[in-house]
Amino acid sequence: MNDVPASPQLHTLREMRHRALQGGGPLRVEQQHARGRLTARERLDMLLDDGSFQELGALATHDVRDFGLERHRYPGDGVVTGFGKISGRRVAVFAHDFTILGGSFSEVQSRKICRIQDLALESGIPLIGLNDSGGARIQEGVRSLAAYGEVFVRNVMSSGVIPQISLILGPCAGGAVYSPALTDFIIVSENSTMFLTGPDVVQAITGEKVSGDDLGGADVHMGRSGVAHLQAWSDAAALDLVKQLLGYLPQNNNEDPPPITPYDPADRIDLELDSIIPEAENQPYDMRKVIGHVFDRDSLLEIQPRYAPNALTGFARLDGFSVGIVANQPTHMAGALDIDASDKISRFIRICDAYNIPIVTFIDCPGFLPGTDQEYRGVIRHGAKIIYAYCEATVPKISIVTRKAMGGAYVAMSSKQMRTDLAFAWPTAQIAVMGAEPAVRVLFRQEVAAAADPAKRSAELVGHYREKFFNPYRAADVGQIDEVIEPHETRPRLVRALEVLRTKVQQNPPKKHGLIPT
Repeated sequence: MNDVPASPQLHTLREMRHRALQGGGPLRVEQQHARGRLTARERLDMLLDDGSFQELGALATHDVRDFGLERHRYPGDGVVTGFGKISGRRVAVFAHDFTILGGSFSEVQSRKICRIQDLALESGIPLIGLNDSGGARIQEGVRSLAAYGEVFVRNVMSSGVIPQISLILGPCAGGAVYSPALTDFIIVSENSTMFLTGPDVVQAITGEKVSGDDLGGADVHMGRSGVAHLQAWSDAAALDLVKQLLGYLPQNNNEDPPPITPYDPADRIDLELDSIIPEAENQPYDMRKVIGHVFDRDSLLEIQPRYAPNALTGFARLDGFSVGIVANQPTHMAGALDIDASDKISRFIRICDAYNIPIVTFIDCPGFLPGTDQEYRGVIRHGAKIIYAYCEATVPKISIVTRKAMGGAYVAMSSKQMRTDLAFAWPTAQIAVMGAEPAVRVLFRQEVAAAADPAKRSAELVGHYREKFFNPYRAADVGQIDEVIEPHETRPRLVRALEVLRTKVQQNPPKKHGLIPT
């Protein structure tokens, strides 16, 4: 049967498919490898389960003839689209092919990507985009710009319905960065850059001379802008991160994240937690250690670890189930909340709520960061985002006050008033309107000034204030704390609590949408 010659039509199809597999040709592929980057098809081969990829639109080609573009017609037109599986789970994917016209975005690319977006939304499966594009194809003019708009609207319609994960694996500029910015997570590789206007344009307009890395490299977006959520050192590592991240997420907003077989005893207690809070109340400790002792071992995937490091957000597992973690980080700014931390926390809460992931909050916060810089930049409206996100969220919510919970930060950080289901506190918890020293200065200023020994009287009043408020028992007395627990009890308590709350049903009032502070 193999000796039967192929018909001319079949031969033509095979030739076109073979050409599509070559990308921009051997020279372009070699140049891509020399940059330390894989090709689109190599990336998809590493990301997807063996033999699971089903390509769509492999033969689509542009018909533009302006500016000599007719000499550069390639099957697929610089993007590979289709379906596949990751660890047996169905996903939709697209990958820009930088070897074809620098991965520049065209009307044909838009049609292919939009088709995959539509099918992903209709099928209720995650969408993963591998971005490596120089931006809009200049030769197509407004057609390319309008094509971006078609992709953007689908990003928005899919938001909160199916997980959308973007990888930035090369230079992405202009419109090529807006679609990733509309997705749930952005993973950047070491070889990537993201910017709206490139270094040459910046220099031409402002006179400022900057490099691509300085303007929009991976370090910039992980540590300063907050645009990126996870960073990898290579294409292969970035693709591994996608698989890890996807494991914590459901297929869509109508499903729960898939549990795994528990490998850490649910009733495990860790006595080291009983001494993890330092004796000196101003001495920092690493909240990551607390999380490591409480949740399934080595299960923490921290999101935006270098942006707003005074706040910690991430996914972990508890008895095999996916859980979202929000925490203050005392090693940075004493865990105080500021504008960036507020944005980081509020967005993460909304992601967890969208995808049915319970939220556990660890509180050790002296309050919102004071100062004119924060006030001028709008810490009020940014801080209000945390309150909005917690109040809006209907997933199971549990809070644990480990040490300080002061003023507005106590209320904002998953207090009972934020519709939190269960509120625990450690014996080291300090729940008060403000610290003891400033409270005495406000409440007893005249009394201290009139005392024979002002310093002694101030110290006495500070001690009285600490005794009265710097413990969790007053809050427990009035029902704001459900239970004061020993630190080593935290893991089994959380396991049992989430087991009960797993069937929680709560709905918000019908409305088109709320107006979160911006």
